[in-house]
Amino acid sequence: MDRRAFFRRGLKEVAEVAVKHVDAQVSRQAKRWIRPPYALDELEFLLACTRCEACAEACPQQLIFPLPARLSAQVAGTPALDLLNRGCRLCPEWPCVTACEPGALRRPDSAQDESGGWPELAVATLDTRACLPYLGPECGACAGSCPVPGALLWEGERPRIDADLCVGCGSCREACILEPRAIEIRTLPTDVSTSANTVAPGP
Repeated sequence: MDRRAFFRRGLKEVAEVAVKHVDAQVSRQAKRWIRPPYALDELEFLLACTRCEACAEACPQQLIFPLPARLSAQVAGTPALDLLNRGCRLCPEWPCVTACEPGALRRPDSAQDESGGWPELAVATLDTRACLPYLGPECGACAGSCPVPGALLWEGERPRIDADLCVGCGSCREACILEPRAIEIRTLPTDVSTSANTVAPGP
């Protein structure tokens, strides 16, 4: 290997290490919010998103909001979902994705779509220590709220979330009449960290 080839190889390896470091850093940071449906991996998303707010304007539920500057200049103005207060309806035509011309939100080809057509947004968990039917009183406020068939099940009068089918849309949380809600929404686990983190609230 000549000297020029040696340095080229060295620079390439340094660049790969730097990209992996930045990728890990932004992935850890992204545990604080939930991106819109079909968002690219965080680093690719940040590189593609132009902060145009077209996805927010296209959302019928006005569920998408820009992240504030206090979270860092790197993510300021990029879109996130307010699933703590409202639920994503998983619109059939995905208007937010269609509106994203830069491709930061991008549906996979049907051959690559392993989710069965539903994007994973977050993780929803039911707190049986707070849910009314588990304490005795009848409720049923969340019945019929879930847009994903089979994701919210009922065992007698008690609801149960099927983790294998649930995409974390937050519709059941929105329907919950308790305060604080008996359903918790957390960001999706990543390879960087699988610990639960507080989701950034909506505007």
